[in-house]
Amino acid sequence: MAAPMSGESCWFVALSLGVSFIKCLLINAYHSTDFEVHRNWLAVTHSLPVSQWYYEATSEWTLDYPPLFAWFEYGLSHIARYFDAEMLVVQNLNYASSATVLFQRLSVIVTDVVFIYAVKECCKCLREEKGKDQLGKPSFILATLLLWNFGLLIVDHIHFQYNGFLFGVLLLSVARHFQGRHLEGALLFSILLNLKHIYLYIAPAYGIFLLRCFCFTQNNADGSLQWKSFSLFRLVALGSIVLSTFAVSFGPFIIMGQLSQVISRLFPFKRGLCHAYWAPNIWALYNIADKALSILGIKLKLLDLNKLPKASMTGGLVQEFQHSVLPSVSPLMTLICTLLSILPVLLSMWRRPNGARGFLRCMVICALGSFMFGWHVHEKAILMAILPLSLLAVESKEDARTFLILSTTGHFSLFPLLFTAQELPIKILLMLLFTIFSFTSLKKLFSKSGQLVNSVEAAYLLGLVPLELICEFIYPLTSWQHTLPFIPLLLTSIYCALGVLYSFIRLYLSVLTAADSRSKAKAQ
Repeated sequence: MAAPMSGESCWFVALSLGVSFIKCLLINAYHSTDFEVHRNWLAVTHSLPVSQWYYEATSEWTLDYPPLFAWFEYGLSHIARYFDAEMLVVQNLNYASSATVLFQRLSVIVTDVVFIYAVKECCKCLREEKGKDQLGKPSFILATLLLWNFGLLIVDHIHFQYNGFLFGVLLLSVARHFQGRHLEGALLFSILLNLKHIYLYIAPAYGIFLLRCFCFTQNNADGSLQWKSFSLFRLVALGSIVLSTFAVSFGPFIIMGQLSQVISRLFPFKRGLCHAYWAPNIWALYNIADKALSILGIKLKLLDLNKLPKASMTGGLVQEFQHSVLPSVSPLMTLICTLLSILPVLLSMWRRPNGARGFLRCMVICALGSFMFGWHVHEKAILMAILPLSLLAVESKEDARTFLILSTTGHFSLFPLLFTAQELPIKILLMLLFTIFSFTSLKKLFSKSGQLVNSVEAAYLLGLVPLELICEFIYPLTSWQHTLPFIPLLLTSIYCALGVLYSFIRLYLSVLTAADSRSKAKAQ
């Protein structure tokens, strides 16, 4: 007879089944063009030989993920044919039969089991007090913040993508590093990079951490590096894992002489500086500053309207863009800005790693730095910072404060992804439920430490309410809706960019002041 489940297992299973039920209710909700993107990839990988995968261009949504994800689609396609074989025909563009919708939605829900397992492993890594009320424990709060994350729910199960599965691999990798199983963590991250290359954003944090804390085995008494402790064997083992993963993924295309073609698909630098929805980052602020200066220049008769470039700042399938007043930004410039934004935290981790938690903090900052300064950043990439930050938020009041600001503004910035009237009450309700839980649970967890956010931060976050009312209800009734339809999107990006930038600065300050905090703690 099977042993009964413990109380901890019961609540985790309940959370997992509950969110899975919500996902099933969203099967017939609106889906974006990403639905057709993945349907096309199913057709391409199933119907064509491998040699044509990265050349096929019948659809505008060409295969632009790394090879391991292409093989993932190939595997799914063999199940898809039992639902509706017509979805696997390359020429059937925008095919979305009820069976196709059901299969693709279920494929996301089922592969989320990786995410659920990863969350369970992350919960085991937390420091918890014994005897505390179960619902008030960090593990319960963390599990809820991750499993019921608002951003993942709307991006994967309404908008449509496979982020849950991918973030599951990432969080499992993080958990393995917390558990001291560094080679497993490195293997998982190598696999992740070959599933979706956007995770290159956080690769510097992984590289520095593994070199510093795995390849060097000892520190001096003051925490600085002991150079004599370098292990060549560990470096070779680590390198072998990484190289073998990339060899399995890219090897067939190298043999076929297609590496340059694959790379050109993965890194399409001819796309615009900003994605079709403006990500709330530095370039959103830069773009609006350029617009404001150009309008001011025209009114003061300092600029000739006819001589200004006809600009398109957003991307997807767009041409390159030139700013009107401020210097135009190139991919190289965004790369330099990104590297400069993360270099200090990488140097700090090299000098004083502070274990797996220091690595996690560095990883979140790298994700935010790349989000703030990267080229053609997708607004959904904010989840790469919000989800890992959840682990720090349940262990530190200051991190909880940053999490509340970042998650609220970051999640709100995703609202434009769901623009249909039917999904409006759904996104507002889910956002409210997640945000209320985040604030109440973290406030209870750190009840002895005072308020989590100050009055200015609270006022800023409450400002999202009138912003939503303006964008969704008031602005559509004005005549400007027809002449300037992009204004609600612009307002959302600019307002949220301020909150994301503020969170980025707060996280950086937490790293820079960590050494002083540790010194004070030792003195006490």
